Amino acid sequence: MNKRKVLITGADGQLGRAVRERFADDELICTDVGDINITILHRVQEFVQKYEPDAIINCAAYNDVDGAELKKELAYAVNCIGPRNLAMAANSVKAKLVHISTDYVFDGKRPITDIYEENDDKNPQSVYGCTKYNGENEIKRYITTYYIFRTAWLFGDGNNFVRKIMELGKKQDEVKVVYDQYGSPTYANDLADIIYQALEKKIPMGTYHATNLGFTNWYDFTKEIFKQAGIQCRVIPVTSEELPRAAARPKNSMLAKGKILGEDIEIASWEDALARYLEKEKNKI
Repeated sequence: MNKRKVLITGADGQLGRAVRERFADDELICTDVGDINITILHRVQEFVQKYEPDAIINCAAYNDVDGAELKKELAYAVNCIGPRNLAMAANSVKAKLVHISTDYVFDGKRPITDIYEENDDKNPQSVYGCTKYNGENEIKRYITTYYIFRTAWLFGDGNNFVRKIMELGKKQDEVKVVYDQYGSPTYANDLADIIYQALEKKIPMGTYHATNLGFTNWYDFTKEIFKQAGIQCRVIPVTSEELPRAAARPKNSMLAKGKILGEDIEIASWEDALARYLEKEKNKI
């Protein structure tokens, strides 16, 4: 059986490392910004035409939500122009394009009794959200063989909320965490597995919500992290307004998973994902 040739951009990032691990049995072309600048079209085209991958998994992104408010041009280049270039290059060699998007394409203003379906109206409230939404639209303009996976609250092998809050919990007697923002914590390894399953099972092309199952808020997520990790630290619930940030955070980031589950994709709960992450990372944290 011939190995699938997979080009991974952003391969040194949190998700990129997870994708590399999950697709280890395939023929991988792993790149990061030092290898290929996805914002420069002719370089992307030359690189893709040289290797002619069967699939491109784009893990490259400008993910500094607050930083994007100040570095708008950079965020736009990486999150919008980059995906467009990859879509054009992928189309030229008839490769499938897998792209990672975000809950920030929605405004997050719905009551927490409602969840967001894939085709619900988009209304991003931050530069980051706008650039990611524009990136989705650029992909759709230039290629039909694509998967766009919207995810949220990602944690994995790298800097992330779980690691940061554990470090604080070990140093401090108490931490303040917002309780009015809801979503689905998502393990990078599980998102990588969702991508793998989608390509293996050849599910219909299109846009899917891809997070771990279940919903929570940052306050309860923190309490569960401390509980599973055995950290004794008081968690104080506060509102988003009490901890202001440069960029607006969606208060409702709850993404419906009915579409992807309907394609027989197996997804674990966020609690189970957290336990596996903590077990794997216990010697690093």
